[in-house]
Amino acid sequence: MTKSFEIVFAVPMECEACVESVGKALTNLSGINKYDISLKDNTVITDGIIPPSEIVRAIQATGRDAIIRGTGSANSAAVCILESFDAKDIKQPVKGLARIVSVSPQDLFIDLTVNGLPKGEYYPSIRSSGNLSEGALSTGSLYYQLQPVEIDQPSNIYTTINAIGASITIDEEKESKLFSGQSFLHANLSIDDLIGRSIILSRLKDKVTSDSLCGVIARSAGIWENDKQVCSCSGKTVWQERSDALAKGISV
Repeated sequence: MTKSFEIVFAVPMECEACVESVGKALTNLSGINKYDISLKDNTVITDGIIPPSEIVRAIQATGRDAIIRGTGSANSAAVCILESFDAKDIKQPVKGLARIVSVSPQDLFIDLTVNGLPKGEYYPSIRSSGNLSEGALSTGSLYYQLQPVEIDQPSNIYTTINAIGASITIDEEKESKLFSGQSFLHANLSIDDLIGRSIILSRLKDKVTSDSLCGVIARSAGIWENDKQVCSCSGKTVWQERSDALAKGISV
């Protein structure tokens, strides 16, 4: 039996009606075993086998935002920001995000979300190196092959509303040509196997190209390991940082 994992979200809530609305959204999701909502702490904790990005979207559908503050136990989570090294994407290089959580020593899930790409089938894989000096071309040999991902949903990269309510200008011509996709992938690996390696996303099976997306895998906070409200480096609140991330194309 596959083990479940916990996720902690920061969710701005003002009253019991907010709690009820978020609870209803979570109840409608398949894959959540249980959840706890704290109005006092503005947190939501879920337990189950479900992509974190799916929970974020469900909460956002209630009119509230959600930030993932921790996933799994200590040293069991990682993250990878997928970027394009293509010159045409210099203004919007970030195209995707992979959140990784381990549920046992050799059993992990990858929640992969990609946005702003041409429609089609893409091939994600874990590469042996985290060298991005030449983009995906310098990431080394294949370390682990993941299942193909379909990018076929209308892209929302030009219609995202940020945390302070300002909307990004819609470019209908670009929007009609770009798509998004999400996949919940499984791998028989441990988090320690992955740190410092890279993930790429290629349009060609078994081939890395110069326009393949890529990013280095780094550790991320486990449950309760990230309780900061203001970043000591930038002085920004978590919601200001959220706004910055949305501007860069990271929506979950």
